[in-house]
Amino acid sequence: GVRSVDPAEREALKFAGVTVHDMRMIDEHGIAPLLRAFLERIVAEDGMLHVSLDVDFLDPSIAPAVGTTVLGGATVREAHLVMEMLHDSGLVTSLDLVELNPFLDERGRTAILMVDLTASLMGRRIMDRPTRSH
Repeated sequence: GVRSVDPAEREALKFAGVTVHDMRMIDEHGIAPLLRAFLERIVAEDGMLHVSLDVDFLDPSIAPAVGTTVLGGATVREAHLVMEMLHDSGLVTSLDLVELNPFLDERGRTAILMVDLTASLMGRRIMDRPTRSH
């Protein structure tokens, strides 16, 4: 899923044959069916996944600790759904967390969200989460 792609990136993605779903497609169809179809392709190819959790995947209103903000990113619930579906797939072999700039964070808000999303990827569910006041 992409929100902002410059012309050179667009051309490189096209040349590489990468399937790209822009935010309009995600808005129209929902993230779950698109991710489900992607995971089915990975299973059909007997593949595995590396997840690169990029902070700017998230909307800057919930994750301000990124240098290049673009409005219209994933909500907290959408992001958790993605992580939960990836966990359920059993295909994830590795993870990296990228683009977090702690100097731009607001009282660790983004860092806490990234930890929570990582926990969802590792199998924690809504009912497992402690209630906390921010």
